[in-house]
Amino acid sequence: MRITDLLKKQAIEIGVSVKDKSEAIEKLVSLHDKCGNLKDREAYKEGILKREEMGTTAIGMEIAIPHAKSEAVKAPALSAITVPDGVDYGSPDGDPCKLVFMIAATTDGDVHLEVLARMMQMLMDMDFTAKLKAAKNADEFLKLIDEKETEKFPEEAKKEEKSDKVELSKDESDGRIRVLAVTACPTGIAHTYMAAEALNKAAEKMGITIKVETNGSGGAKNVLTEKDIKECDGIIIAADKSVETARFDGKPVYSTKVADGIHKPEELINKIINGEAPVFHADKKAEAASSDGDESFGRKLYKHLMNGVSHMLPFVVAGGIFIAIAFLIDAASGVEAAGNSAFGTVNPVAAWFKTIGGYAFNFMLPLLAGFIAMSIADRPGLLVGIVGGLLASNGATFADPGAGKTIPSGFLGALLAGFLAGLLMKLFEKLCDHLPHALEGIKPVLLYPLVGLGIVGVMMCAVNPVMAIINTGLNNALTWLSDNNLGLFLGCILGAMMSIDMGGPFNKAAYVFGTGMLTTAAATTDAGVQQVCYQVMASVMIGGMVPPIAIALSTTIFKKCWTPDERKNGIVNFIMGLSFITEGAIPYAASYPLKVIPSCALGAATAGTLSWLFGCTLMAPHGGIFVIATIGNPFMYLLALVIGSVVGALMLSLLKRPKNAKK
Repeated sequence: MRITDLLKKQAIEIGVSVKDKSEAIEKLVSLHDKCGNLKDREAYKEGILKREEMGTTAIGMEIAIPHAKSEAVKAPALSAITVPDGVDYGSPDGDPCKLVFMIAATTDGDVHLEVLARMMQMLMDMDFTAKLKAAKNADEFLKLIDEKETEKFPEEAKKEEKSDKVELSKDESDGRIRVLAVTACPTGIAHTYMAAEALNKAAEKMGITIKVETNGSGGAKNVLTEKDIKECDGIIIAADKSVETARFDGKPVYSTKVADGIHKPEELINKIINGEAPVFHADKKAEAASSDGDESFGRKLYKHLMNGVSHMLPFVVAGGIFIAIAFLIDAASGVEAAGNSAFGTVNPVAAWFKTIGGYAFNFMLPLLAGFIAMSIADRPGLLVGIVGGLLASNGATFADPGAGKTIPSGFLGALLAGFLAGLLMKLFEKLCDHLPHALEGIKPVLLYPLVGLGIVGVMMCAVNPVMAIINTGLNNALTWLSDNNLGLFLGCILGAMMSIDMGGPFNKAAYVFGTGMLTTAAATTDAGVQQVCYQVMASVMIGGMVPPIAIALSTTIFKKCWTPDERKNGIVNFIMGLSFITEGAIPYAASYPLKVIPSCALGAATAGTLSWLFGCTLMAPHGGIFVIATIGNPFMYLLALVIGSVVGALMLSLLKRPKNAKK
């Protein structure tokens, strides 16, 4: 389906002036509605907004492509606007968007993904996009797209035979494709196809034949065949998520991030052509090289940990909030919390929330360990990790396998279980390579699960007593910190960590520590330990709320320090900060790192310290101001948030004086 088949003249508006992202969306939805593309305007708009909540659809280069599949759409269609002055759309490169397309897709099929793939290939041409932005009217805009589409896809009539495939130029000498590539990004939309197009253009310029497989959200397209892999010189993997690599066994493979596929395509192709990529073996994933040392030992550990954390967090957040609601209901019913082991289950409604939340929360440690182990040892690691995490959560030992009288090894035990179980399972897989080939079929269904279960059972029963001692020491240390008023330093450090890299390793480490303390609180009946654990979580969340609010305050009060666009976009950070979305501060930190990061860190550290000093507690691991009912000492918590945000805003405005504002 051609883009010009979906884009009507009436759905194009040139030279639009919109003040923000929401107004741009409203304009594009109105164009769809005016052209009769929609059954229900509001339902479709709701779908667009839900997609934006998942992450911005701006792709950089002053372009955004919002899209949604909805039953409110009559037939697949496009609308488009040009915005000469630009509009802030949360673009990853920080630039305002001047060209915005909106895709309306029906729920049957993946038309929007096909259109996205095609548009990505066309919009990678900077001259073409510049002409679109400069178009004087809708007729010229449509003509430019039609000409470019005809140039880019000259064999449109053969589309049925080449559905979803990137056109390939065969080597005239032997007809083989020299370089293969796989591109993939976490969402599987824009960057996946941008990297594919960049690699294709670079290969064409270099006179090299290439075939690129795209692992998009609609599935793998232009899939590499067995013949392609057998005959190629090597494979480039430009991906920010896992892709299937066993098929590349014995071939040179160069692995890197998807951004390098977009920005360094010629360099990646030369890695293959010049023989710089090492031979990949399916049982030795680490032998696939990567650029810039990204696959160093430390980065591997971080990626394994984040694989476990990302799968664990939904259970922690949802389960933790349900449990917090149960405590809130019992407290509102007049149930005394102090010394009451049944607190949270006295009221029948509270008991329901506590039970359901507990079920979700109990998956936290098994999933954390399971997906860490799976990241290390692939599928065979999942069983050993999950069982290891479960054994860590109940504290089973050789003397007491039923864990009737033992102390759980908790969060630290689950971390250890994930890494050790994954490594041991990986070692066992390598040992199995020496078995007769006839046993290959029973390895994944019998040998790996059976031996893996035995390995993790013995390992955790041996480790749990040691980890229990460590956990007991940790609980005593937390109580000592509280008794000696030294918890202030912990609150200060955690608050600062949440703001240093705003979603990076320091932020993640602090947040994981906070959620780990919630599991410690759930596993003990010691009121003092529970108090400290909940204070830790309160300091962590307030530290993540301060940076966006500090920026919003500075852009609102000290207007001369900021450009008009920065002031306009700063207001949104009030909402993001109150919602505990630290990432709202990232565009400002990227533009002025030496001014924004120290200021936000000081404000967050101040808020974390005050939260601890005021004895504020938090039983919910997320939600920001919207879970204030679950916060202990809420008014003082709000005061700490205000003071920390003001401190950050004042320092930021002092560092970023008016003369430093961008012109």
